[in-house]
Amino acid sequence: MKQGNGKEIMTGSKIILESLIREGVDTIFGYPGGAVLNIYDELFNYKDKIKHVLVRHEQGAAHAADGYARASGKVGVVLVTSGPGATNTVTGIATAYMDSVPIVILTGQVPTNLIGNDAFQEADTVGITRPCTKHNYLVKDIKDLARTIKEAFYIASTGRQGPVLIDIPKDITSSVYEFDYPEAVELRGYNPTYFGHHVQLSKVVKELLNAKKPLLYVGGGVISSNASAELKELAELLDLPVTSTLMGLGGFPSEHSLFFGMLGMHGTYAANMAISNADFIIAIGARFDDRVTGKVEEFGRNAKFAHIDIDPSSIGKNVKIEIPVVGDVKSVLNSLLEMLSAKSKEISSTQYDRLKWLEEINIWKYEHPLSYKMNDVIKPQYVIEKIYELTGGSAIISTEVGQNQMWTAQFYKFNSPRTFLTSGGLGTMGYGFPAAIGAQIACPDKVVFDIAGDGSIQMNIQELATAVQYNLPVKIAIVNNNFLGMIRQWQELFYKKRYSFSEMNVNPDFVKLAEAYGAVGLRATKPNEVEDVLKKALSIKKPVIMDFVVAPEENVYPIVAPGAPITGMLLV
Repeated sequence: MKQGNGKEIMTGSKIILESLIREGVDTIFGYPGGAVLNIYDELFNYKDKIKHVLVRHEQGAAHAADGYARASGKVGVVLVTSGPGATNTVTGIATAYMDSVPIVILTGQVPTNLIGNDAFQEADTVGITRPCTKHNYLVKDIKDLARTIKEAFYIASTGRQGPVLIDIPKDITSSVYEFDYPEAVELRGYNPTYFGHHVQLSKVVKELLNAKKPLLYVGGGVISSNASAELKELAELLDLPVTSTLMGLGGFPSEHSLFFGMLGMHGTYAANMAISNADFIIAIGARFDDRVTGKVEEFGRNAKFAHIDIDPSSIGKNVKIEIPVVGDVKSVLNSLLEMLSAKSKEISSTQYDRLKWLEEINIWKYEHPLSYKMNDVIKPQYVIEKIYELTGGSAIISTEVGQNQMWTAQFYKFNSPRTFLTSGGLGTMGYGFPAAIGAQIACPDKVVFDIAGDGSIQMNIQELATAVQYNLPVKIAIVNNNFLGMIRQWQELFYKKRYSFSEMNVNPDFVKLAEAYGAVGLRATKPNEVEDVLKKALSIKKPVIMDFVVAPEENVYPIVAPGAPITGMLLV
């Protein structure tokens, strides 16, 4: 029905779906319930415009939307019901919040007249999620619905990206109002800075040209701002060594001669020594996480720091920064490149010092490479190297959390952005598999792997039904050591081998489990079986679980003991 002004009268449910279409949404990850049945009923009429993926647990919906967002660069969307439906998403929301991933979560709520009455399936979703969302809303008037959705997508996708939640009472979804979707958003007090200040950029350029041992320390902000090309150009222009956080992997090609690996607790010897001996460090879209810095007083102790980040609250939070630059990474790097283009003579005059510095780091890399010893038992590192070899490094890789995650970061070479999906900040076991589902939907022509441990894969194993239902050929490689591997490693190294409740005494038969869900199950128990299992899995256009029975007490090295400086690495 249209009014005289040409605007159509719609139910709240239809306003929601029309608003999502205006935002370019093509996929929703969700699970129905009473408070959102009006939306689901209307969604039936939109099934040719919006794909709905029925997950098997709301946490899986949040992680799948997260994986979709990371792989595609678009905003992921979640739709769940009130009460337990909403609270089940909290771990996924917190995961996205810590890693700055743009998702919008639509949660049902009891009717407005029942809010605060402890009604059936009522929870204070706004209050519960306030600490782990970039912003959240409770829609109390249908007049605000379209504008709220517009604002949510704007906030989620601009500045430092992150999750935004909209709590929608059931009566709002059945009420009617004219549909008028805003073309633009103006929010008082929210105006992210995208362009770096010229004075600060000039200071960065000056220090770069004067430094004898400069270093680029890059994080996930490089990927979020799509700045990989600019980063590569800057590094190559000045022969700058590059090291990355876990979240930054793929932002700079791992096989590039200027890349020296991940730094921090499980970082490479070369990366940790380089940042500890540099005289000028530019942190780009990174947040100086404790797993990177180790003993913070010793981190980059010989260096001046510049820090480029779109979030001013991240600058100077953990480490003293001499040159803060607030702005979007892509924009700032473009400005630096423009300023440096006029300084070819100064660049040439410092080339000798930079090449000497690179030679020093390369010696560390050559003397202490990442390595492991093969024997007649499958080593997890070997499985990951084989995955890289057989996919040509072109797969999208998600991980769970723990040893599987660190071995993947060390032994799979990420040469492109948005190909590595992992829970870096919150460290969420159970993230990898639903994230892989989201990535496979976002990138249907890509090979997608979830590299998992036998403990973490069981956190959201029910999503195998989702993968089978939608015929998603996700490959799950389980490095099965019958332990909570990283817990066991810490107990071995720091708790005198007291393996207190870290052994997985009872695991399912993962091959039979896959078959029970209608997927394919494969197993390798010897090193010479690994390649054949991987090749067979890659040839099957269905979800596949591969159970690799690996050395039970293999450790991740290097490792830095908690509280120690990152130069104090245990290498074997």
